[in-house]
Amino acid sequence: MTMRKIILFCFILIFVFATACWAQTAPALQEKTLAVSGLKDKVTVRRDERGIPYIEAKNEADLYFAQGFVTASDRLWQMDLYRRVARGETAEIFGRTALDEDRRWRKFGFARVAEETVNNTSAENRALLDNYARGVNEYIASLDEKTLPVEFQILKYRPREWTAADSIVIGKIFDDALSNTWRMDLMKASLMDLPTEKRNRIFDPSSSLDVLLIGKDSINSEFRIQNSKLDIAQLGTWNSELETALAKAEEVRKQSLERIGFYAEDLAASNNWVVSGKRTVNGKPLLANDPHLRPTQPPIWYLVNLASPNVKVAGVSTAGIPGVIIGHNENIAWGLTNVGPDVQDLYLETFDASGKYKTPTGWQTPVIRKEEIKVRKNPLSPETETEVLEVTTTRHGIVVLEEAGKRYALKWTAFDPKNNLLYAFSRLATAKNWNDFKGALKTYAGAMQNFVYADVQGNIGWIAAGKVPIRKTGDGSLPYDGAGDDGEWTGFIPFDELPQLYNPPENFIVTANQRTVGKSYKYHDLIARAHTVSRAKRLQDLLGANQKVSVNDMRDFQFDTFSVINSRFAREVVNLKAASEENLKLLAGWDGRMNADSKAALIADSMRTAFRNKIMTANLGAERAKTAFFPYDAGFFDRLIMEKPKEWLPKEFASYADLLKASELEAKETIAKQIGADEAKWTWGGRTKSNFPHPLAVAPLIGGQFVIEALPQNGSGGAGASPNVGASVSMRLIAAPGNWDLTRHGITTGQSGDPKSPHWKDQLENWSSGNTPVFPFSKAAVERAAKETMVLMPK
Repeated sequence: MTMRKIILFCFILIFVFATACWAQTAPALQEKTLAVSGLKDKVTVRRDERGIPYIEAKNEADLYFAQGFVTASDRLWQMDLYRRVARGETAEIFGRTALDEDRRWRKFGFARVAEETVNNTSAENRALLDNYARGVNEYIASLDEKTLPVEFQILKYRPREWTAADSIVIGKIFDDALSNTWRMDLMKASLMDLPTEKRNRIFDPSSSLDVLLIGKDSINSEFRIQNSKLDIAQLGTWNSELETALAKAEEVRKQSLERIGFYAEDLAASNNWVVSGKRTVNGKPLLANDPHLRPTQPPIWYLVNLASPNVKVAGVSTAGIPGVIIGHNENIAWGLTNVGPDVQDLYLETFDASGKYKTPTGWQTPVIRKEEIKVRKNPLSPETETEVLEVTTTRHGIVVLEEAGKRYALKWTAFDPKNNLLYAFSRLATAKNWNDFKGALKTYAGAMQNFVYADVQGNIGWIAAGKVPIRKTGDGSLPYDGAGDDGEWTGFIPFDELPQLYNPPENFIVTANQRTVGKSYKYHDLIARAHTVSRAKRLQDLLGANQKVSVNDMRDFQFDTFSVINSRFAREVVNLKAASEENLKLLAGWDGRMNADSKAALIADSMRTAFRNKIMTANLGAERAKTAFFPYDAGFFDRLIMEKPKEWLPKEFASYADLLKASELEAKETIAKQIGADEAKWTWGGRTKSNFPHPLAVAPLIGGQFVIEALPQNGSGGAGASPNVGASVSMRLIAAPGNWDLTRHGITTGQSGDPKSPHWKDQLENWSSGNTPVFPFSKAAVERAAKETMVLMPK
C-alpha cells in the first residue's frame, strides 16, 4: 500500500469514528405535535439555537395564523402593551402615572383611525390581518391563570382578544416615533425674532459633511417667511409658557415611547447602505441595515422565517404586526432608515366666545369627541375609575396644544385611515425585481423611509418612499393661520418624483438620516426638514476607501465607533491649543473612536456639549436655551467650530480659543458630577451605558427578574454619533443576495419575553461584540439549524 493510500485510509477511519461519536453525543432533535383549532393543514415550526421560529405552511392563511400563534407564545404581553399604548389604555394597568400619556394618545384617536383602515383595506390584506389575529387568539385561549405570561399575573389582568385593528394601531406608534415634527414648527416660529443673518444660518440645512444622493446645492435659497399671513409678532414673540408646554409635551411623548423602545431622538433613526457586486469580494451585492431606537426589553424586533408555496421571506417583524418589515425573500433584500420630512402642519385657530372657530367661509362649530379613560386605582388591584377627556377637532384636525391663549390644530398624514403602512410589506415579501419593489412602495403610506434594495441579479437601488403633502403656500415649517386657506394640502409628491436611484455609477448607496437631496431637487424644502451628518459621512468614507467589500467588512462598518463630529471638534481644540496641556496631549493622540475605555472620547464629547450650551445661552438667553433646539444641530455647530464666526461668539470671550477653554472647565465639572472626581474612572463607558429596561423592572420586590445588567457602551449617538450608536442599535442585518445562507441578522437581547427563557437575553453577547450570527434561509440550512420542531395540526 502506497503512502498516499495509507494516509487516505487513516483519514477515512478518523472521519467514520468522529461521525459515530457525534451521532452518539449530538442531542436528539426535539419534536412535538400540537392540535390547534383554526388551521386548514399541517404547519411545521422549527426553532434554532436562538429560538428563532422558521414557519412552514401549505397555504398563506395557515402561515400567518401560525405567525400570530408563535409570536404570541414569545411576546404576548409586549403585544398587549403596544396596542394599549397606541390606543391610550396604559393607565388601566399602570395607574395615574401613565394618565398623561393616555391623554396624548386619546387625542390622536388612533383606535378609531385603525378601525376605519381595516374597513377600507383590500380583501387580501384583511385576510392576512384576520388570520394573524386568529392565531394570536388561539394562543390566548390556550392559557389559564398559571400559564399566562408573568406580567399579566403581576398586574392581575387577562388580555382581551386580538383584532386586525390592533395590528394596524401598532403601526401608528411608528408614525409617532418617526414623523412627529409639529414641535419643530413652533420652535422655528419662536426663533423668528433673531437677527436675519443668524436666523438664516440656523435654518440653512447644508453642511460640508453632507452626503447628497440626488440634486446639488447650487441654488442658494434664502430663508423667508412664506407659510402664511400670520403676523411676524405672533410668530416671533418668545413665550416662556409656550416653551414650557412644548417641553412638557415632548417629555410625555418621550416617556411613552421609551417604555416600549420606540423613542428615536430627533427622529434620527438608523443606518443602511447597499453595495453593488462590482465593489464586493464575491461579485454579488451586499445590503446592511441597523435601525436606531431606544433600547427596551423585550426588543421591538422579532426574528422570523416564513415559508409557504407563494411566500418565502425572512427578517424581523414587530410583535403584533404580521409579515416581515425588514429582511429579504428569495429574490430581493431591503432595509429602512428614517427620512423625517414634514408630514404634520399646525394651524393657529381663532375661536370666539361661543366656542366657534373662524374659517374662510365663516364661523364653524368644532367637533367635540369624548374619550373615557380607565385609570387603575391601586397597583395591586385591577379596579379602575373613569376619567373623561374632551378632544376638540377643527377642519384641520385635533387641537393638539392650548397654551398662552393660543390653540393649535394638527393635521397629520397618520390621521388618514386610507394610509396603511402594512400592505406594502406583504407585497415586498413576494417582490421579484426592482419594478415589483417600486410597485410595493407605491402603496406605502407610513412614516417616510429610505428603502435600500439589492437583488440576486446584482442590482441595487434606493427610494425615499412615503406620502409627503404639498401645500397651497409654503413648506409647512411654520404654523399657518387656521382662518385662511394658505396651508391647505393640495396633493402629495408624486411617487415617480420621490428621490430614488437605481444602479448608480458609484456602485454603493448610503443613507443614515442625512439630507439626501440637494437644494436643486424640486421638493427639497418638503423633505429636508431634520437630519444628521456624522454617520453618513463616516460610512461614505469607509465604503469609498474599500474597493472590494466583504461580509466581514460590512460587519465592521456597522460596529465602527469613529465620530466625525467629535473628531473634527477635538482637532480644532488641539489646533487652537484651547485646553489644558494634559487634555491637549490626550486629544492629539485620540483616534476619534467612541470606545468604552476611551477618556479622550468623553472629554471631546463633553467639551463639545458645553461649547454648544454656551453659544445657545449667549444667543438665546439662559431660560430660552433650556428648551430650544435647532433642526440641523450637528451640522450647525460643526460649522461654527470650523468657521468661528464672530457674530456667534459669546461677548464674554475674546476668541473661540477662550470659549473652548471655558468649555473644558465646564465639561470637567459636569463629568465629575456624573462619574466622580477620580479621573482614573473618566471613560466614555464609565458615563455612557447600554441599558435594556423592562417596563416592570423598577417595580419593588418583583422587578428584579426583568433586570439586565447595564454594559459600558461602545459608540455614540446624538450629534456626535458614530455608525455604531451603542445601545440604540435595535438590530443588525447584513443580507447577501444569491448567498442567502450567509446573511447575518440579530437583535439586541433575545426572542423571548419570558425572563425564565434561555432566549431572554442569549443574543446580547453577540450584539455587544458586533458578531451578528448567520440567519439560515434555504430549507436545507434551516433543517440543519433546527434544534426543536413543533408540528401544528388542525384540531
